[in-house]
Amino acid sequence: MRLVLYDGGLWQSLLPLTYLKAVGALRLGIGTLAEAWQRALNADSVAFATQEHLHSLYPTDGTDAGECLYLLGGLFPNSELLLAVQNLPTGSVLCHNGHILAIRSQEPIPMDASGTPKLRSGEPCNVGPSPLAFKEFTGEVDIIEHPWDLFLRCGQAIVWDYNALTAGQSSQPVSHTVRVIGQGGVFLAPGAVAECCTLNTTEGPIYLGAGSEIMEGCHIRGPLALGEGATLKMGAKIYGPTSIGPHCKVGGEVSNCVVMEYSNKGHDGFIGNSVLGSWCNLGADTNSSNLKNTYDKVKVWSIAESRFVQTGLQFCGLLMGDHSKTGINTMLNTGTVVGAFCNVYGDGFPRVWIPSFSWGGAQGLSEHPLARALGTAEAMMARRHVQLSPPIRQAVEAVHRLTENERPHGQLNKA
Repeated sequence: MRLVLYDGGLWQSLLPLTYLKAVGALRLGIGTLAEAWQRALNADSVAFATQEHLHSLYPTDGTDAGECLYLLGGLFPNSELLLAVQNLPTGSVLCHNGHILAIRSQEPIPMDASGTPKLRSGEPCNVGPSPLAFKEFTGEVDIIEHPWDLFLRCGQAIVWDYNALTAGQSSQPVSHTVRVIGQGGVFLAPGAVAECCTLNTTEGPIYLGAGSEIMEGCHIRGPLALGEGATLKMGAKIYGPTSIGPHCKVGGEVSNCVVMEYSNKGHDGFIGNSVLGSWCNLGADTNSSNLKNTYDKVKVWSIAESRFVQTGLQFCGLLMGDHSKTGINTMLNTGTVVGAFCNVYGDGFPRVWIPSFSWGGAQGLSEHPLARALGTAEAMMARRHVQLSPPIRQAVEAVHRLTENERPHGQLNKA
């Protein structure tokens, strides 16, 4: 069976994390949303229906012939929903409160430019010889609609992925130098190393991906997902639920965060209730507040709505897009949103909304030139033996154009 994950209008509300990602490619738990569904459904292949400027980054071949299951990219599976999707007949649409969750069809489903099916819940629609049948799902649905939903759903996602990935598998031996507390489970994939550290599984499992490493002196409270080739630096303090993607380097204090692949927070400093995109780097002693001194609920800048919106959360830290960086000793206020390809540095607190391709800090922002941003990205990626390919370069150029109106630096909104 072929699987297609479509953005379904969620791409805009998940900015800045999705500038260079399809919604279904976001990391949650031990893997991505797409990986969780592919594994649960035993799908042969996965494709993405996403924004036009991302088409070259994601496979779309093979979606025009034969039966295909289309899924809303921001969905995370649960047992009841998975059963409903598995039992969805061909020629049917699964809906929930007006949202189209899944479509099973022998014929290609038409999508608009934003990766949204050209269907409306409950309205008659033909994509072949027969009309599609709409079915209402009344169970629990977990949809990742906002960036902060990633850290809110992180714990349940780690448990779901852990159970799926470890079923019938044997962990590598845990070293005698490691202190394991609780019965939540520790799993070391091939090549994973942990020495002289504390792993507390009382609140949830701890999963170490292939070739990952936990250095000496780390104290970890699960649930934790440590991706393939990722490293926890000496003395790190990690509070779950936290998901750290492949090839990341993380140190200092981290609480309830999602860190996408190839990002670094290698030194002391605190981040909590935060999400970092891919290829980010936080300089030594970068600290992000996740709680207002007034204990008020946190408002954050919505890029989709061009205004501050209420999260309803008392704890919300940093939301940072791909390829953004901070200098040493950077201080970030509660609920700071940083776009893609930003370089933030200097003393004082910068504004809580930093548009993509910005350069500076509390003393002011200027534009980060596209050529310079691409040069930095190319250098960082080369250190990890990853090429800044022409399709990636073209997507970055498109993001620069898309975000141009965000950067009238003398007229930015203030919190």
